[in-house]
Amino acid sequence: MFEGILQLAYPVQALLATLLTWGITSLGACLVFFMAKPNQNLMDGMLGVAGGVMIAASFFSLLAPSIEMSQALGLIPWLTALAGFLGGGLLLFLGDRFFTHHLETRFSAEGSPKGLKRSVMLVVSITLHNIPEGMAIGVAFGSVAFGLEGSTLAGAWLLALGIGMQNLPEGMAVSVPLRREGFSRKQAFFFGQLSGIAEPIAGVLGAILVLKVHAALPFLLAFAAGAMIYVVVEELIPESQTNENKAWMALFTLVGFSLMMVLDIALG
Repeated sequence: MFEGILQLAYPVQALLATLLTWGITSLGACLVFFMAKPNQNLMDGMLGVAGGVMIAASFFSLLAPSIEMSQALGLIPWLTALAGFLGGGLLLFLGDRFFTHHLETRFSAEGSPKGLKRSVMLVVSITLHNIPEGMAIGVAFGSVAFGLEGSTLAGAWLLALGIGMQNLPEGMAVSVPLRREGFSRKQAFFFGQLSGIAEPIAGVLGAILVLKVHAALPFLLAFAAGAMIYVVVEELIPESQTNENKAWMALFTLVGFSLMMVLDIALG
């Protein structure tokens, strides 16, 4: 069955991979039906592993192929990688600041409860972060078509798996606070899984864009890497480090990085 999937067009595989990540988000959100309080060590450990996977994928599946293709196209490799990498990170940084400020201003004017404001901002924040994650998956699949060193179907699927792993606690991180603020379990689940719907849309668009605009691929690869590193540094690692067992969480991050590195190199 999996061999048949690997024969599909790259945008279709990107769609399937991001549907998988959306499904894992939904799985995390549905925990609101069963769990009053999740195991914090397990959730933080998964965030640590996912962070390591995404850091490794940012280099081995995105930045390294970006540099290689820049050289092949006669571009300046370090400039292309720098522009794309910083562009991806800065876009998320500005998006975070803009939407956070906009929502804080609106909720303050309406006099909404602090808990509801925090929950809605969490939904918006996670949804925004899912857009570059979906695009990173799409770009990873689209880049395989050009046979770049480091760009493999195995690496693209592993990237999707790593992003899916961190989507599990994210889905729960949306649904559980909403339930706490008085939403029904069904409503909390609905908004929790809805935060992941951006990934399939962005994934397909990313794959199609790469295939249609060949010359933009080096920049898009680096852009996706910068966006992912921003998410890891701003969200995943700090969240995992709130655990009292910080050293173990750091070790889980190393395990995630090592897993992605070994599999990407071995299968590449």
